Amino acid sequence: MPQTVQAVVAPGKGRPAEVRDIVVPDPGPGEVTVRVQACGICRTDLHYRDGVINDDYPFLLGHEASGVVEQVGPGVHDVAPGDFVILNWRAVCGRCRPCRRGVPTACVNELGATQKMTLTTGEPLTPALGIGALAELTLVHSGQCTPVDPAVDPAVAGLVGCGAMSGLGAALNTGNVRPGDSVAVIGVGGVGAAAVAGARLAGATRIIAADIDPRKLSWAAELGATDVIDVTSATDVVGAIKELTGGLGADVVIDAAGYPETWQQAFYARSIGGTFVLVARPDAGMRLEMPLLDAFLHGGTYKTCWYGDCLPSRDFPALVDLHLQGRLPLEQFVTERIGLTDVEKAFDSLRRGEVLRSVAVLG
Repeated sequence: MPQTVQAVVAPGKGRPAEVRDIVVPDPGPGEVTVRVQACGICRTDLHYRDGVINDDYPFLLGHEASGVVEQVGPGVHDVAPGDFVILNWRAVCGRCRPCRRGVPTACVNELGATQKMTLTTGEPLTPALGIGALAELTLVHSGQCTPVDPAVDPAVAGLVGCGAMSGLGAALNTGNVRPGDSVAVIGVGGVGAAAVAGARLAGATRIIAADIDPRKLSWAAELGATDVIDVTSATDVVGAIKELTGGLGADVVIDAAGYPETWQQAFYARSIGGTFVLVARPDAGMRLEMPLLDAFLHGGTYKTCWYGDCLPSRDFPALVDLHLQGRLPLEQFVTERIGLTDVEKAFDSLRRGEVLRSVAVLG
């Protein structure tokens, strides 16, 4: 029967998130319920709270999570009660044209739960990124559950479901960083720091981190950056990156900040014929202006990276295994562990750049 649990809800634009009772229905065909153990506080949740994404309030926040499957609905065969899973907000259908062409990362028919979770008043909730995991229990499509080794710390595992995967994938999947490459990452918050870790994992020999925050630069150095650039004191970020790469520019440059200024820095800081990856989500009102001739003369590749161009069933277990082997220090991304009632404080810490990730621990 439906269960009433506690969850973090954004009631309206500009209003603080609240811990409210919500009703989670029994899973229907293709659906499962997951007892959430940990959920990261991502900037996307803050965007939902502030109305940056859309205005389908009230929102059930949270999407960067791990937990244990509690119930499965009819027709579910890929997961079972008791499975430890990471929730993924991009569940591919396997049937659309991109999927049939062998490009599931470009799926145009993503899967999600059909039923709605509600407030106790019956008002339907919009789950953040189709998940809504800042809750003791959530309802998702079975395809949004990726089983991984249960030996992993749930607080660490959940981060693979969004921020860590986005940054790691920007280097490993989209940027295709190879051993011996030089890599520059502009903006080393949670996603950018993960890109640094991904570049190190891929075997890059020079990894340059650029940011305005010395604290983030210190974290990036711990995760594998060989050089750091404090943007507040560097008058020419492009020149600094070129100086560190023998005047050539980096083989791969990743923009994890998402501003017109950082876009241009990343474009010009790469080597001739190099790769430029935009992984940060720009605001809708941002505009870019630059000489088209420069794009022609510079050559190379420009790519946008969405969700690390990942295939969760392939990438999540592999990254967890690398972490458990001691080769990927995902635990360094967990800056603090909090409860559901601390989410607004975590948003403040996120705005001030004080954390890589605050993680709500529920069980």
